Amino acid sequence: MTDQDYQNAVEWLYVQAPNYQTDGQKAYKPGLDNIRRLCEFFGNPQDQIKTIHIGGTNGKGSTSNMLASILQEAGYKVGLYNSPHLVDFTERIKINGLNADRNFVYDFINRLKVLPADIRPSFFEFTTVMAFEYFSQQKVDYAIIEVGLGGRLDATNIISPMLTAITNVALDHQNILGDTIEEIATEKAGIIKAQIPIISGDDKETVKRIIKDQAEQTGAEFVDATTVDAAYTSDLKGNYQQKNIKVVIALVEKLRNKGLVISEKHIENGLLNVQRNTHFFGRWFEFSQQPLTICDTAHNQAGLEEVFNQLNEIPKHKHMILGFVQDKKIDEVLQILPGNATYYFTKPYLNRGLHPKFYEEQLKKSKINYKIFDELQAAYLSAKQHVKTDEMIFIGGSNFIVGEFLEKNLQK
Repeated sequence: MTDQDYQNAVEWLYVQAPNYQTDGQKAYKPGLDNIRRLCEFFGNPQDQIKTIHIGGTNGKGSTSNMLASILQEAGYKVGLYNSPHLVDFTERIKINGLNADRNFVYDFINRLKVLPADIRPSFFEFTTVMAFEYFSQQKVDYAIIEVGLGGRLDATNIISPMLTAITNVALDHQNILGDTIEEIATEKAGIIKAQIPIISGDDKETVKRIIKDQAEQTGAEFVDATTVDAAYTSDLKGNYQQKNIKVVIALVEKLRNKGLVISEKHIENGLLNVQRNTHFFGRWFEFSQQPLTICDTAHNQAGLEEVFNQLNEIPKHKHMILGFVQDKKIDEVLQILPGNATYYFTKPYLNRGLHPKFYEEQLKKSKINYKIFDELQAAYLSAKQHVKTDEMIFIGGSNFIVGEFLEKNLQK
């Protein structure tokens, strides 16, 4: 297999299967019948692995990577399924920090080409069964599975995990999950299963009640992670990570109860070495120190508020490079933008990317200092040209802006 063979196979996958990240709501296939049939076709690999299921609006990627890092420090072979990827497709499926083998991906995609005609999976369903099969083949000790979207009807919800966790609930994907926090919390609580402990990381009483009620109805132990004493430091530097760490520590305690040997030193080293152990980037990621350049994939209102609040704590003038997708409520984002900043708005590269010209009238009304760019790299080069030694650059607004930035600049 050549690099071109691999690229052609992945391109085929993108063309054949609707992908939520690029195509939006039309790619979303709610319900578990399709993924069940797909998994049955491949021999139900999800039943051959021990899994931990992580859901939530924000923080599920950070939480799953922190937990994976701790388990790796404890000597376990850990599978990790996250989405979306930032640079390469194989980032979605990792074992002990190493991306899925490209030969496996190539061979598996070719197996997908002979699916029965009446099974037409989404892109996410394809990648989910691919992860299950890879983890099964590689005989991982544990696989940490991140929910794709929602919970109740998400393709990952066919697993029978050892533990489940919901990091938090906020408004996001309302066109699919519901218009209110309560409706979204109910969808996310759909991953709760009988006799399987559920770790809840949200401090909103309304959300706690919904998750706790669902736990009681299904006979699952409810664990409130917000009460956990977790005075740990991580190399993931976002202030919001302190809440995620509480969820991780609650998960570790339950895993210890199930017989896993995880020492205090494993926890400390795991949290301090997440990026080294799992190669997890994009969350308050320090790309450079001169000039200070931070990337963060926060893209919904709750996530952006957390990141922008942390930026406001830094007493530097900021050069903010931002790009959004088409379903973003720009007026709400403009209300929370950090002060003391110059803005560079650009379009994410994908079809769902929203060109700033379509919201320029709102930019004018906000009276911020801004420029508009057709593509990200031009915005970045302009920011680099204008940034002074005592100032900083921030890149964010969507996963795709950060992914494109890292792909073009990380190796340079």
